[in-house]
Amino acid sequence: MTKSSETAYDLVVFGATSFVGQILTRYLLETYGVGQSVKWAIAGRSESKLNTLKGELGSKAKDLPVILADASDEAALKAMCEQTRVIISTVGPYALYGEPLVQACVRSGTDYCDLTGEVQWIRKMVERYEEEAKSSGARIVHCCGFDSIPSDMGVWFLQNQAEQTFGAPCRDVRMRVKTAKGEFSGGTVASLMNAVKEAAADPKLRKQMANPFSICPPDHRSKTRQPSLKGAEYDKTFNAWLAPFVMAAINTRVVHRSNALQNARYGKEFTYDEAMMTGRGTKGRLAAYAVTGGLGAFLMASAVKPTRWLVEKFVPKPGEGPSPEAQKAGFYDLRFVGRTEDGKTIITKVTGDQDPGYGSTGKMLGEAGMCLAFDIPADQPGGFWTPSSLLDGKLMDRLTSKAGLTFEVLETR
Repeated sequence: MTKSSETAYDLVVFGATSFVGQILTRYLLETYGVGQSVKWAIAGRSESKLNTLKGELGSKAKDLPVILADASDEAALKAMCEQTRVIISTVGPYALYGEPLVQACVRSGTDYCDLTGEVQWIRKMVERYEEEAKSSGARIVHCCGFDSIPSDMGVWFLQNQAEQTFGAPCRDVRMRVKTAKGEFSGGTVASLMNAVKEAAADPKLRKQMANPFSICPPDHRSKTRQPSLKGAEYDKTFNAWLAPFVMAAINTRVVHRSNALQNARYGKEFTYDEAMMTGRGTKGRLAAYAVTGGLGAFLMASAVKPTRWLVEKFVPKPGEGPSPEAQKAGFYDLRFVGRTEDGKTIITKVTGDQDPGYGSTGKMLGEAGMCLAFDIPADQPGGFWTPSSLLDGKLMDRLTSKAGLTFEVLETR
């Protein structure tokens, strides 16, 4: 069953006054206008804040519809879902505020996407609502920001190229952050700290979060040990020192779920990991140790109450972020190296043209929502999907033509 196309809106942005919500709203306004080919609205709990946002957006936004709904108001969320085919949510941390909207979308057959990176919450939502989503036809797609579209679509692109070039997918893929300029969003930091706090209080949850297949269907497992960088290490392929990448814990899980949802297209013994390059020589080695130590200290301090308040004092708060100029000055360059079972190698590159956590995330999230609204066949089953497993090449076309991403093959051998 799929929702009728006769709804008032194609798409609703829920949480439009949040920091990323404002970026997303501005992007949709500048790209698609109001009252043209796309029928869309903004939503949130505060009418005054929504109207202030419209005022800041200028005359183009004067006819932009507004829907009032609080994240905890079941009736208001249900009414919002009844008016649209797709909802994009920026209201996090999702583990604290996200479930009522997911439930409302699932029960009303409304498609949904967000920018969560909270693997423990995704697992909970899948366990609670996947069968109901399959029944109602709701397509739920988490992780449509910097975590995890560049990683998930990057692996999807590499595997497509490997199949075309070598006739087989790569059994092993590694992603390396070559360079990135930008700031962590306050929402991302809050979500990360909440996940650390939950894990510190629950040994069972810690075990779940350590499992690379934690959000895969129960029957999707591998006998091959998954790589996971814990400290400084030298990478011969890129001739650079590596340090752990903070987003690897969510991105790797999403990539494995994508593989599972595509019937183990990458192989049942597929391995994947992520790390960040810190440079060459002594300078790169020292930087790798510094990043490793800094990340470990942050996670340790976030896990215990006496030091958590100190971390919270110095990190960005939800709703805070860089200026539009700083967002546009940001960028990222990710490198992927894949190897087939018989030793063939492919190296690819994914880039984004703005700050990963803000400007680029806003554009990726917007195009994921547009892809859900206009590009996915009505008979595509409901359930909990990943960006690449549901949106695939249709999303890639949008990312490259509108959202400032590039996907490129650098080398095959």
